[in-house]
Amino acid sequence: MRKLGIIGGMSWVSTATYYDHINRMVQRRAAPMASAPMLIESLDFCQLYALVEDRDWSRAAAVLTDSAKRLEGAGAQGLIIGANSMHRLYDDVAAAVNIPILHIAEYVGLAMKRAGITSAALLGTRNVMTESFYRKRLVAHGIDLLPPNLDYVEMLDRIIYDELMVGKVTREAERTMKTIITNKAQEGAAAIVLACTELDLVVDVDANVLPIFDSTRIHCEAAADWILEQDNAG
Repeated sequence: MRKLGIIGGMSWVSTATYYDHINRMVQRRAAPMASAPMLIESLDFCQLYALVEDRDWSRAAAVLTDSAKRLEGAGAQGLIIGANSMHRLYDDVAAAVNIPILHIAEYVGLAMKRAGITSAALLGTRNVMTESFYRKRLVAHGIDLLPPNLDYVEMLDRIIYDELMVGKVTREAERTMKTIITNKAQEGAAAIVLACTELDLVVDVDANVLPIFDSTRIHCEAAADWILEQDNAG
C-alpha cells in the first residue's frame, strides 16, 4: 500500500471524517486487520478562517504549501487536501511538491460523468459556490451547473462556519438544506454536489429528492483506491 498524506485544511471535524472513512474503506477492501498508511497534519483553522482578500489567501497558501512539504519530507507518496474550499490553492500547493495531489473536484466530476449526470447544483462555502476554481473542473466533465443563488450562499456560509465547523448540528439546518435541495430540483438540477465536508451532518446523502454526490465520500474513495494502488482517475 502507498502512504498518503492528509492536509487537514479546515475544521478538525473534517480531518476526523477523512481518517475514519479512508480507514474503513481500506479495511473493507484489503483485509479485516488492515489500516491505511497515512500521515496527517491537522492545521489550526484559526489561520484559515474567513479568507477574503488576496493577502489572506497568500498567507493560507504559505500555510498549506509548508504543510505539503513537511508531509512529503516525512515520507508521504501522495497528498489530499481535506477541504473543498482550500482547493482554491491547489495549483500553489501542487507546484511546491514532487508528489501527486488528488484533486477533489476532479474525482467528483468523474463520478458524475460515470453516472450520466449532466446538470447539477453546487452547494458549499461561498468561494466554492461562486468562484471558478471548483466549478470549471466539473464543467470540464460535461456538467452544466446552475448559477449560485446568493441568498443560499449566505445561508450555507452561516450553517457551515457558525454551526457545523464547531460541531453544532440543528434541526433548523437540516430543514434549511432540505428546502434548498427541493428548490434546486424545481429549478432543473438533476443532482446535488455536496461540496463541503461537514454538510453531510445535515443532509441525508443516501435518501433525498435528488441524487447527492458527496465530495468527501468520493474523495475518500479515490484516496483508498490510490493507497491500494487501484487509482482509476483516467
